[in-house]
Amino acid sequence: MHHLPRAPLPRLLCLGFTLALAHGCAPIMEEEAAELATTQQGVGVPGFAELHHHMFAEEAFGGGWFHGSHTGTLARCDGGAPESSHARVRMDLSNLLDLCPNSGGVDLGTNPLLASLFGIGGAVGSEFIGKVEGTQGDTGLHLGRREVPSEWPRWDTIAHQQSWEGWLRQAHQGGMSLVMVSLVSNGFLCNALPYQNLKRPCDEMADIEAQLQKARDFDARTDWVEIALSPAHARQIISSGRLAMVLSIETSKLFGTKDWRTELDRLHALGVRSLQPVHQLDNRFAGAAPHNAIFQAAQFLENCHIDFDCGVTTGSFTLGFDVDSACRNTKGLTAEGKSFVQAMMAKGMLVDLAHMSERSVQDTFAISQANTYYPLFISHGHFREVVNPKLADDEKTTPAWVAKYLRQTGGMFGLRTAHEETRTYTKSGVANTCHGSTRSLAQLYEFGRQGLKVNMAFGADLNGFIQQTRPRFGPNGACSATFQAEADVQSYQQTISGPARLGTEFDEKGLAHIGLLPDLLRDLKNVGANTAGLESSAETFIRMWERANTTRSGMADPATDMDTTGVAAYVSKETREAQFPTVCGVAYAPDSKVLGQGCRFDAECQSDQCTSVLCSTFDGRCVCNDDGDCGSASFCELELPGPGDNDCKPKKVNWDACSRDGQCQSGACGGCADATGWCYTPRSKAYGQTCKSDRECTTDRCSADCYINPTGSCLCKSDSHCGSTQYCGWGLNDGKCQNKKSRGAVCGSDRECLSNNCRWSFTCA
Repeated sequence: MHHLPRAPLPRLLCLGFTLALAHGCAPIMEEEAAELATTQQGVGVPGFAELHHHMFAEEAFGGGWFHGSHTGTLARCDGGAPESSHARVRMDLSNLLDLCPNSGGVDLGTNPLLASLFGIGGAVGSEFIGKVEGTQGDTGLHLGRREVPSEWPRWDTIAHQQSWEGWLRQAHQGGMSLVMVSLVSNGFLCNALPYQNLKRPCDEMADIEAQLQKARDFDARTDWVEIALSPAHARQIISSGRLAMVLSIETSKLFGTKDWRTELDRLHALGVRSLQPVHQLDNRFAGAAPHNAIFQAAQFLENCHIDFDCGVTTGSFTLGFDVDSACRNTKGLTAEGKSFVQAMMAKGMLVDLAHMSERSVQDTFAISQANTYYPLFISHGHFREVVNPKLADDEKTTPAWVAKYLRQTGGMFGLRTAHEETRTYTKSGVANTCHGSTRSLAQLYEFGRQGLKVNMAFGADLNGFIQQTRPRFGPNGACSATFQAEADVQSYQQTISGPARLGTEFDEKGLAHIGLLPDLLRDLKNVGANTAGLESSAETFIRMWERANTTRSGMADPATDMDTTGVAAYVSKETREAQFPTVCGVAYAPDSKVLGQGCRFDAECQSDQCTSVLCSTFDGRCVCNDDGDCGSASFCELELPGPGDNDCKPKKVNWDACSRDGQCQSGACGGCADATGWCYTPRSKAYGQTCKSDRECTTDRCSADCYINPTGSCLCKSDSHCGSTQYCGWGLNDGKCQNKKSRGAVCGSDRECLSNNCRWSFTCA
């Protein structure tokens, strides 16, 4: 162990016990950790922060969803076979609907949304859960995504490990100096999984306890990461070159039915320093922000309530949540929730507003004001004004007035590294020309930096059932957050206008795992964002934490300079798609695909040739039409039907078999009747040298033929091809240079004699 001393020995022994024994441990006091700090408070620490990371989520949902552990070597998965694998829900979830027999007039069995989630359909649901435009997904059956690291993880991974400890260390070495690890679970998702996949009965807090123990074990066995117990302790950890880990909890049934005061004390003693009072569902503390049909169905199964005041689940009704006419949850902090938030502040814990309903946020801000503007933060979120309209309808998105609360209290915002299309922030200086990539993320970030002027860090939510930032290059969903034709145009544009690739996995996998977060930061900077604030966000976080643990004099920042202008009007996908030409009724982008890329129609390819058939019933790839498509060093293989037909092949060297001149590096193919046969360089072989074609010889004559002697030697055709004392033979010596004859020798013509005189054509004179 190479950790610096952290607490007196009795405290360390207490920390080392199992969770079962930890109930009797006295709390570790903040001042004890503060005494250990060797770095003077206020001196900046280096590095960036990630505020929402599910390091140990293989234990979430009863341990039945994820493939791969945060430790050890990651292994090939089985591809998600039904009823026996990770990454899928049960084949039949219809029994869940029996929990709410009275549906208030809504036919739950025939509603398309509920049918997809609960019908005999868990098989369909498994395929549905992770699907968005432009991705194959890795839920349900995913035989094509089994290998690591070639097939998983990548940006659209939601069921395979993204936080292996080697990747975490890679992120640390790349500049991440502080990570907030959120212990997570959800009972509804656990109850939907195949029974045989579960490690334990579904209990959210049991999952949290298992992850907490793993976090403490991880801290105990590593010398480069340490759980931070106070802001001073975090400074000490980072200043010593290690990664500071701050523990938080994100779950709907926080503390279960236990006494929350006792549980809060116990978890604080075990190192937890932040909490979300609410997650996906309303609980005894607060109302949640509805945002996903899956969790609206889960809320419905909690209370069997269907609300007709506004349609969140469908256009006409909302499942589970009591909403107002604006589709906002009517539930804020409960009386118990207000006491709970106050107790967190009394302990100097960080209050995370993520997933709170707007009324819960307002109630929490009022408590913050009463506590001289105690800092509030959001660990992971989207800025409502910049996201696409469909996402902006979600109450979970963060409006400018909530960002103002964060500034006034001295808090900060964790920016979700999402995969969706965003609106263009015209002041960003970054072209919004690759939807879902760092170009989209830059619109959100620059709006937060320039417009809202709120302090930010990353809030990636890796291992969080969430898809991540798309790549700008490659075949795996680059720029494809909208529709295919636009994605094709945008992804091609990246290759011709840049910025160039980083040269890492991030280029074609996007934010596949925690180790690539430094690469995302680099690419965000490459496309033109001012990332200085992100690069120093660990210090920003610690200062927020210090504010929570010191005497405050009032508002941190009046936040009167916020400016939400500069967000371009949204143009619908339908309008944009209508501007593209169509084939078989499908929009496409002309000349947007290069050789080898996937295609649907000939006109998508710069070569005007795609192997797809039947109006793209079966997708194909762009292939060559002629040699001009292949460049100077290759030719187009046109002759042989089959998988290799119309592929570009390297031009052939001399004496390789050929069927036409264009296949040869020399530009010449011959041999059999000077038409087909072998590549050769014209007139490159002198008399007597080995040859395959007449035109290969400077004498224009080769002894080779097509059948008996495919390789021969260059022959003479005239005396000029031979030496001055030789002549070109005939008869049995046809084509061979012969020495001229002396006086008296038998001759047939003057050219055979040294004297150039053959008397009466019999003897040389």
